[in-house]
Amino acid sequence: MDSSRSPSAGGYGTPISQTNDTAASAVGAGDSMQNLKQINKSIEKTLGLIHQLTLTVSNFSPALQMPLLQRINGLVAELDNMVKLAEKCNIEVPMEVVNLIDDGKNPDEFTRDVINNCIAKNQITKGKTDAFKNLRKHLFEELEQNFPDEVETFRESRAASAAELKRLAQAQSVLPNGDLRLKAEH
Repeated sequence: MDSSRSPSAGGYGTPISQTNDTAASAVGAGDSMQNLKQINKSIEKTLGLIHQLTLTVSNFSPALQMPLLQRINGLVAELDNMVKLAEKCNIEVPMEVVNLIDDGKNPDEFTRDVINNCIAKNQITKGKTDAFKNLRKHLFEELEQNFPDEVETFRESRAASAAELKRLAQAQSVLPNGDLRLKAEH
């Protein structure tokens, strides 16, 4: 570390401050995206402060005790600011992601695994659905060969029932899948 540098100067010529002006502007904003951007800036600033602390500690001498204390105080203040900003940001992180980070792994692995598991379950469900459709088709073919009159009566009653449900759905503003149709409010 360059001992000629002012103790209050941060890395790359930026001053270390005890307060963060962006935190004050976030109080009134209430915008989650703005808070997230401020948290990212705070994280970057914290990483810079940690780097400065590392340099100060690695070249420590009794003459650098005051700059070391100022940098520690700056880090504590920035961590406090980060906690305050994080309280305004409503983001939930699954514990599995935190555990992956603790294990030194990339959190994108969690996302990839979740997506791959969803794809696999979707394929299994699609296979089951297709199997039931084929079974239904096969049963109808067998029933039609052995009981043609009953199958025709069944189809007529199904068509009448479907028409009645459709008519009721239109009358009650209910969609065919049972959901209510909502009017757009402006």
